[in-house]
Amino acid sequence: MSNSSSFCTQANALLRKNLTFQKRNVKTNIRLILLPLILCVLLVVLQHLIDSLLDTPDFKCGCACPNKRTTCNDSEKVCGVQYSNQNQLLTCPVPHPPEWPPLLQLPTVLCKENASCRFNMLFTADNHSFAQSVTDNMFPSAPTVDYADIMGSLSSNVLGSQSYPEDNNFLEPAFMSGLPIFYLQSQCPKNNSGFSFPYQMAGITSQQEIRCGQGINLWRNSSSDINNELYKGQTNEIASAFDFLNSNEDGFDIVVWYKSVFSRGIHSPSTTLLRIPRSVNLISNAYLQFLRGPGTKILFEFVKDMPKPETVFRIELASLLGGLFFTWVVLQLFPVILTSLVYEKQQKLRIMMKMHGLGDGPYWLISYGYFLALSVIYILCFVIFGSVLGLKFFTLNDYSIQFVFYFIYVNLQISTAFLLSSFFSNVKTATVTAYLVVFGTGLLACFLFQNFVEATSFPRGWIICMELYPGFSLYRGLYEFAQSAATISSNSGTGGMLWQDLNDSTNGMKEVLIIMLVEWIVVLFIAYYIDQVLSTGSGKSPLFFLKRFQKKPPSFEKLSIQRQGSKVLVQLEKEDVIQEREKVEQLLLEPTINHAIVCNDLKKFYPGRDGNPGKFAVGELFLAVPRGECFGMLGPNGAGKTSFISMMIGLTKPTSGAAYVEGLDIRTHMDGIYTSMGVCPQHDLLWESLTGREHLLFYGRLKNLKGSILTQAVEESLKNLNLFHGGVADKKAGKYSGGMKRRLSVAISLIGDPKVVYMDEPSTGLDPASRKCLWNVIKLAKQDRAIILTTHSMEEAEALCDRLGIFVDGSLQCVGNPKELKGRYGGTYVFTMTTSSDHEKDVENMIRRLTPNANRIYRLSGTQKFELPKKEVKIANVFQAVEVAKRNFTVFAWGLADTTLEDVFIKVAHEAEAFDTLS
Repeated sequence: MSNSSSFCTQANALLRKNLTFQKRNVKTNIRLILLPLILCVLLVVLQHLIDSLLDTPDFKCGCACPNKRTTCNDSEKVCGVQYSNQNQLLTCPVPHPPEWPPLLQLPTVLCKENASCRFNMLFTADNHSFAQSVTDNMFPSAPTVDYADIMGSLSSNVLGSQSYPEDNNFLEPAFMSGLPIFYLQSQCPKNNSGFSFPYQMAGITSQQEIRCGQGINLWRNSSSDINNELYKGQTNEIASAFDFLNSNEDGFDIVVWYKSVFSRGIHSPSTTLLRIPRSVNLISNAYLQFLRGPGTKILFEFVKDMPKPETVFRIELASLLGGLFFTWVVLQLFPVILTSLVYEKQQKLRIMMKMHGLGDGPYWLISYGYFLALSVIYILCFVIFGSVLGLKFFTLNDYSIQFVFYFIYVNLQISTAFLLSSFFSNVKTATVTAYLVVFGTGLLACFLFQNFVEATSFPRGWIICMELYPGFSLYRGLYEFAQSAATISSNSGTGGMLWQDLNDSTNGMKEVLIIMLVEWIVVLFIAYYIDQVLSTGSGKSPLFFLKRFQKKPPSFEKLSIQRQGSKVLVQLEKEDVIQEREKVEQLLLEPTINHAIVCNDLKKFYPGRDGNPGKFAVGELFLAVPRGECFGMLGPNGAGKTSFISMMIGLTKPTSGAAYVEGLDIRTHMDGIYTSMGVCPQHDLLWESLTGREHLLFYGRLKNLKGSILTQAVEESLKNLNLFHGGVADKKAGKYSGGMKRRLSVAISLIGDPKVVYMDEPSTGLDPASRKCLWNVIKLAKQDRAIILTTHSMEEAEALCDRLGIFVDGSLQCVGNPKELKGRYGGTYVFTMTTSSDHEKDVENMIRRLTPNANRIYRLSGTQKFELPKKEVKIANVFQAVEVAKRNFTVFAWGLADTTLEDVFIKVAHEAEAFDTLS
């Protein structure tokens, strides 16, 4: 068709519209792009504050002036363990770690003052007597203490502590906690007051209390009994447990249970020291003494940590918190994209563009490319800001890896937004859901998914399954960047991720890139498929991609009429409706290009719901509208006018029948019909941030208008509909009044010279002057195109429409021009007279004398209306009868009027409703 636009033309129109739209929302875009900058600045400020805090003396090794001087320069100070408190000690270099006596881990037992504490040891074995003999040697009868070297002699005893171990042994918590240390023996003295001894550490002399603890060996029948007792929590007095299995004098094979504790819940068990060696040494010595006698044992002298250099506390916030916060930053684009797509769907802007010729290909190309460009700019700002501010998360990792990762993810994110937009119809719901996804993803990934990634025992397959969720893939990639920035690469010897690091089995970036790339392609395909089936107007068949292999339905030119036996009895239809049917049948047999619209037995049926019966919104409609004609559709609310237009513009599919627009079937060729169609919907479908001129430029470009022709068409449309003066044309449509929006919608429907135009109540909300202006535009426009117009204004219908059709309950009741309809259904005069209530009977008698076939149609408080058949009444006789009546009683007012179109409408509607009631 002459006004059909090419793919490039449509893409250009949509691109220009989107760029203009972004220009209107520049402040919002600036705020969006500044979000990464704000977060990066916040991280830098927090990093500076933490660095300043860690640079204080409290987090450095302790120092003091030499020779016990109270003041000296910093350069003169001597630093070391002996000058440090317990907090500073952790930062000091320890070339010679202290030696501590080995300890058993004892359960927390409340001991009365000066009374012995009981600590149970459970044991079992295949040979009970053997195990009993061995365990009898576990605890000595008396302690061995050398008061000249108490710390050195403690290792000869079986010592234990109820304190929790730490992740290092530079300071033994048993000597720092203030709790007593227990020496275990078979029997404690009655007065268990213990003793204290001094010791020196880090230049500080402290006292340590040592008390006796009674070690009791308890037999259990099996290892299952021990396991159940430990598992059920009955461990208050159980220090250790041993299973001798099949041990005997010739072989020693034993299982040791130990109590796994960790300090104050802040260290994980995998990084906490365990007091197991003393348990192994204890039972080993008991076995040696069983074999060799009481004096035989392996001396466990001490435990000590490895030497360490000076520790400098540094916390890299970007690496520590980057996974969570940067996940939120990248995901912030998801609600923006999703709400933009749902907004077009909710406001029906997508289908409005489609009805004016925008194909699915250009829409997807430009919309996808537009969101991709926005995402790339956003991510570039994110990386640039972070790099300029010196965050190692960005500066250490290879930028090419970062680009590939972010590029693949934003494409996956856009595809996911397109997919989910098909299932939302409300912007608020979509926005709330999107932000729940954003924050929920970050929190779940940080506090749940990350634990699975770090747990080496967790199955790798399950981690890959979880990474199929795009949010977890994003977090895993950011987590790998953070880990690489915080550690030294084995390949380069420096921090940060390089391409060769992706081959490392512990690095999950490679699998994340593969998963996201495959998902991007799959999700994009599914999104396009669902969009075609659900979201584009009336939708397509789920097997639309097989259309080329299916048998095509007959076209308008080749269609032959094959009437079925269930044909409706024509005698129930009016003569004009029968003539319209016959005209359609003749057109289908001998098609002509003069008729732009032909409807053949078009029906729309809505099934019943919630116990209500089904209803035909449009039933057996036959209609032919030639070019150059404005066809008016009249009818009460719910008559089926909007349902008919919805089928003709592709919003809904007909239940049966067919309709042809410029020879194309609405069931199969709506894309072709859209190129020659203009629509003024019942409700204005406009972008609030675009001006009236920008709307017309966009839709004009869709209709293949270019250059000076486009500019001229836009200017003429604005002037004709009184939208040119006073800066109205360049004002945002969101600030238009209801009447101005209506005029703009009419201008949009007529731009680009469409061959067929549908106008659904175009003059709603217009003042009389604007309505008159609109009528002139429509009169001019109908000269070379077919227009179907619905209205509730009889004046408008009479002024604009060449032919009218009155619809009632989905059926066409009559067709014809206004004069024909008034002549056919309005062959009466309407006589009105107002008197006092006492003379109502006198008025009725006067009318009966004029014609016995008069019909009273209204009566209230002395005012009466009568229909007088024109064939039986002369106007002169009516005037004469009124003059006679005035002499007999008081007449307040009277009038005689010809039938109006409104009277015809009411009469036809009442007759149809009466027929439906009888049937």
